[in-house]
Amino acid sequence: MPFPLFYLLAMIPLPDFLYQGLSGWLQLVSSALGVGCLQVIGVTAFREGNVIDLGPIQLQVVEACSGLRYLFPLAALALICAYLFREKLWKRVLLFLSSFPIAIFLNGFRIGMTGLLVDLYGIQTAEGFFHSFSGWLLFVSSLSILFAEMWLLARIDAGKRKDFREWFGAGLDPVGAPRLSATASLQTALRPPPSTYLFSVALLVPVLFVSMQINAREEIVPSRESFTEFPMQVAAWSGKPLVMEEAYRNALRFDDYLLADYQSPERAPINLYVAYYGSQKKGQSAHSPRTCIPGGGWEITSLRTIRIDAEGAAIPPLWANRVLIQKGDQKQLVYYWFQQRGRILTNEYLVKFYLLWDAVTLNRTDGALVRLTAAISPGESESSVDDRLVGFARTVRPHLGRYIPDHIQPEDDFSPSPIVRTANGD
Repeated sequence: MPFPLFYLLAMIPLPDFLYQGLSGWLQLVSSALGVGCLQVIGVTAFREGNVIDLGPIQLQVVEACSGLRYLFPLAALALICAYLFREKLWKRVLLFLSSFPIAIFLNGFRIGMTGLLVDLYGIQTAEGFFHSFSGWLLFVSSLSILFAEMWLLARIDAGKRKDFREWFGAGLDPVGAPRLSATASLQTALRPPPSTYLFSVALLVPVLFVSMQINAREEIVPSRESFTEFPMQVAAWSGKPLVMEEAYRNALRFDDYLLADYQSPERAPINLYVAYYGSQKKGQSAHSPRTCIPGGGWEITSLRTIRIDAEGAAIPPLWANRVLIQKGDQKQLVYYWFQQRGRILTNEYLVKFYLLWDAVTLNRTDGALVRLTAAISPGESESSVDDRLVGFARTVRPHLGRYIPDHIQPEDDFSPSPIVRTANGD
């Protein structure tokens, strides 16, 4: 049957970049719903991104509380129920689609109730037993709502009242079913397998063989210098290294990183952040600022791709995403690009395409995210901040080759190498 084969797709996890984007969006939605629940019952609460401010206490809706842990299992169970539900097609489709808002709204309600208990009894109610028990209770409640919805749908346009077994097409009595004779049973057993079965085997066997061969290869991780050796004096720019909090390091799961503020005598500071991944096969990959920025309460007001021409004619231009973000009266400009195995990319989907392609053809998945951030001071124009960021990008770009390899280099050769391909094929 095609459905059982189709249902096997439910066990395949989403690609990491899709999971991150969906998780970030659900964190914001769940935070907004939680704050809405608190305000309805009279609790003073405000939200900045995925941080809920209760006055003396702030709650952060982290990735684990986004609701995906309830959404995916509930949607998978709803899909089975819809398949077995012996009703009209529109009822079965509605039953499956309703699992998404059920999971999202109940997760928002859970966050709101957690905020209420924290406001009444302290931060300890957001941890330990209550946190685990509320998750279990949420999932049981979502299943109960799903079955209640089936009960209601079964009574819409129903010609006669059905019992629970008939909802799932289980109303036939197996005792009264006709039995096959011994000859008929033998003929059924000796019948050749259907063509769909043979086609599935013919498709799965070579795919399994190729995947085993690919996984058996030892991935190539090029030699590079550590960011601890990155110069803190780049032309006229003097840098001050910063240390990222452990919680963020654990969440980003990079192999090496650089975080520093650079400032020149004539210009305001620029924050440089580079996250390097030696391997991006096991759920480790660069987090796109497009999904991370809104979590801190910042709003993306403008996003476009720009071209930064290099000072030397032999070096191809640099393509970067230019993001204007705002939180209250504060404004910042962010430039970022993905530097991956000799390519500079700005499109997250192309990053994942080339990640798969290079894993097969080059046996490499290393790469990095490069991000520049500059604040827009009151009275300062965006164009002047753009000039500052463009100038710094041109200055720092030649130094990145020793820390983000483009090609396989000998152990003792860390000379910078030019970018050979860009997102636009230049």
